[in-house]
Amino acid sequence: MLTSVQMAHFVATGALRMDAVVPDDMNQQAIEVLKAGIPGVPYGTPLSEAFVDSEFVERLVQLPEVAGAIHSLVGPEPTVDHHAVHIRKAHEGEAQNLHGDAIIDVRTDAFDVQLMYYPQDVTLEMGGTLSVPGSHLRRTNESDTGRYQNLRGQTRLVCPAGTVQLLHHGIWHGGRKNDSDLDRYMFKIRFNPTVRQVRLWNTDDLYDDAVAAELEQNFPWYENATGRLEKYNRIMLWRAISGDDTYDPNYWVTRVSNRPQRVVTDRANNPHTKVKREMV
Repeated sequence: MLTSVQMAHFVATGALRMDAVVPDDMNQQAIEVLKAGIPGVPYGTPLSEAFVDSEFVERLVQLPEVAGAIHSLVGPEPTVDHHAVHIRKAHEGEAQNLHGDAIIDVRTDAFDVQLMYYPQDVTLEMGGTLSVPGSHLRRTNESDTGRYQNLRGQTRLVCPAGTVQLLHHGIWHGGRKNDSDLDRYMFKIRFNPTVRQVRLWNTDDLYDDAVAAELEQNFPWYENATGRLEKYNRIMLWRAISGDDTYDPNYWVTRVSNRPQRVVTDRANNPHTKVKREMV
């Protein structure tokens, strides 16, 4: 299972990266498997049933680190939204536009997760997946961000073979062009939760100071003022998934949601009442 600090990192950045968690024997087998294609899966198929026709993918999602991360983020027995094999050809001269993988999604207390598996060493020359940390809670519609080519603080995935990256469905990302002599392969699965995403991980460190530190991260592309709303959005998501609707280490939510419900009942000491009496 993931720790609370890892979960807070995901909530803040929209991504969790696990380097070289897939063993070498699977990575060596993967290219041929992906070339042959992965059998289709109907939308909404439970994960335990989705890949009975693909022994390779079943092994992939059952690896302890991978299975633990999936459970921590979307719970037991999520359903499969879709999956795809992405191949970026050698010297392919076109990059994918920056985008999110969903139409406008107004959920504030739930999210889908996309697993991306890289069976090869990915070098900078090979392009890799570009993503923008901290962009996942900014409401956009799919390709609205496509006109932007580069944003301050964006990351390009350079990683060893067997790396698995888990992304919030709303993160802005895109495949970069491949300038190398090798075709680049990536396999993706999108998971939908079937349970409330509340404390599904190892919560032993739930109130560790490092959790607050993760949630307080700034990113270079944020505006000085509007960027603060991202911290508000993070705290609201963390409250939802931690089950603690009072958590607010720096009062990002408290100061803008202060609606006292106590009514003044002592009319004799109410200054407005005194003024009215004097006027009469």
